[in-house]
Amino acid sequence: MSLDPERQQGFARSSRLSWPVRYGGACLSVIVATSVWSSSSLMHHDPFAIFVLSVVFTARFLGFGPAVFGTALSVMAVDFFAFAPHFSLNLQSSDIARLVIFVFISLLAASLARQRSRAEVRADQTLEQVAAIVASSEDAIYSATPDGIITSWNQGAEKLYGYRSDEVLGKPVLITVPPERVHESRSHFDRLTKGEPVESYQTERRRKDGSLVSVMLSVSPLRDRKGIVMGASAIARDVTSQIRAEQALQRSEKMATAGRLTAAIAHEINNPLEAITNLLYLARRDPSRADQHLEMAEREVQRIADIAQQTLGFVREVSDPKTLNVASTLDEVLQLYLPKLNSRHIDLQKEFQDGCEIRGFSGELHQLFSNLIVNAVEAMPEGGRLRVRVSKRHEADGRGRAGVRVILADNGTGISEHGRAHLFEPFYTTKRDSGTGLGLWLSEGIVRKHDGSIQVRTSTRPGRSGTVFSLFLPGNS
Repeated sequence: MSLDPERQQGFARSSRLSWPVRYGGACLSVIVATSVWSSSSLMHHDPFAIFVLSVVFTARFLGFGPAVFGTALSVMAVDFFAFAPHFSLNLQSSDIARLVIFVFISLLAASLARQRSRAEVRADQTLEQVAAIVASSEDAIYSATPDGIITSWNQGAEKLYGYRSDEVLGKPVLITVPPERVHESRSHFDRLTKGEPVESYQTERRRKDGSLVSVMLSVSPLRDRKGIVMGASAIARDVTSQIRAEQALQRSEKMATAGRLTAAIAHEINNPLEAITNLLYLARRDPSRADQHLEMAEREVQRIADIAQQTLGFVREVSDPKTLNVASTLDEVLQLYLPKLNSRHIDLQKEFQDGCEIRGFSGELHQLFSNLIVNAVEAMPEGGRLRVRVSKRHEADGRGRAGVRVILADNGTGISEHGRAHLFEPFYTTKRDSGTGLGLWLSEGIVRKHDGSIQVRTSTRPGRSGTVFSLFLPGNS
């Protein structure tokens, strides 16, 4: 709730004084001004100056009403002591003009002093509110000098890092930074000193007990009135729970993806198993051709081994990125879904360029391509065409990074305008009971993890409907 100016003025020091004190103070101010004027011969040449100062002082510290009262008293004092005859309306026109100008200047000065007083009150209130917000914030908020010495530390920082404010004030901010991330903080201070911004980012910080905590850190420069950087402020938010929840969702979606693949894998394995059974039967019935039949059975066993190896790509956890061929990875996923594509009468068109390699995580790329292929298949319940292209390209966002462009285009039903607005949000799905709403959200996360980008174009117009997903994966991701 905001306060009007008069109520805001009530917060000033003058409003805490009773009216006899305020108006008595105005009288005292005029008496002091009169005494100074009487004791100083220099003031006799211009008696108004000291009285204007008296009115400004009264307005500044006692309020506008006492200032008006002081102006009236000052007029009477000037008329009695400075002009002759005393308390007479028979004054020279020049003296009357000087009195009028004095009244005007005094009231103007009093009004300006009152406005300044109100502005200072509002500024004090704003500072108090900001200080209260910072002090009570759940986020860790602290500031440091350009040399990295901590100058402020709120309760949120005490809770997050475990240090009391008296333990860290005057200490280097590096006490909250793990040794392997010291260069990160120093780089930020170098950029802030130059006036360059530092975007919010996720990182780790060290608590008092030595444990690490995942935080979303925002660092901003502190500037003085001249715009010179005088330090830095930081806001750190504990995102440990959020990260754990996202990891749980990722594991859940990965299991859902594996479940969707079960049918395709079972179909792929069932065919060579049936062939092996038949070949063993023929080998027993026809010993003369047993070697030929057993050789064919071995090829079928190898086919099963290949399918199993491909399946491991979906579930194997890899800590470090490896060099992999994007076209081969995508083709492995397509082979698993080929029976489903055929059963839906979907025409698959592939355009793979040689040498499309990046450094990445094979299992996550398998999951990414699987999600996009499943979405394309389900968008074409009555058949259609799925075009897949993998080629070497340079990024078209101005950076010009070399990498691989992957395009999956279908002529399915397309995505509605409402769906486009929520396409990459978690738990949003148009598949009702059959979808988790996590596929595209996780797909975007996988692309982002590989420092790439994902774009989508779609149309629901009859005869020209369809969706195109375009991925860019940099070669040095």
